[in-house]
Amino acid sequence: MQWNIAAGRPVYLQLIEQMELAILTGEYSPGSRIPSVRELAAQAGVNPNTMQRALQELESRGLLQAQRTAGRVVTADEAALQQLRTRRALARTRAFLQEMQALGCTRAEINHLLDRAESAPSPKEES
Repeated sequence: MQWNIAAGRPVYLQLIEQMELAILTGEYSPGSRIPSVRELAAQAGVNPNTMQRALQELESRGLLQAQRTAGRVVTADEAALQQLRTRRALARTRAFLQEMQALGCTRAEINHLLDRAESAPSPKEES
């Protein structure tokens, strides 16, 4: 997993967000074992206690489950995963709409831009 820790925000919150994204994108699939606290902390370049705090929060959110002999595994609860996916998508959508409204775009203009962006070739396709 590629970690991206930036200054200015609590590290454990960034770890939570990045682990959530890794779970949602299938990097850690439902039911799969995740690496140990020490392994993840070493990969991310953070203190193991900070990583432990992030993983405990993910457990309390129901995304990870601790198993005595197998360490932690990703939940197989599709409803919980879909709820997280929806919550993250709504947050990104709200942020996008706020930015577009701050630019003075109307709903019709926003819809037109979305349609245009969807039909435009991606930067990789243009090369």
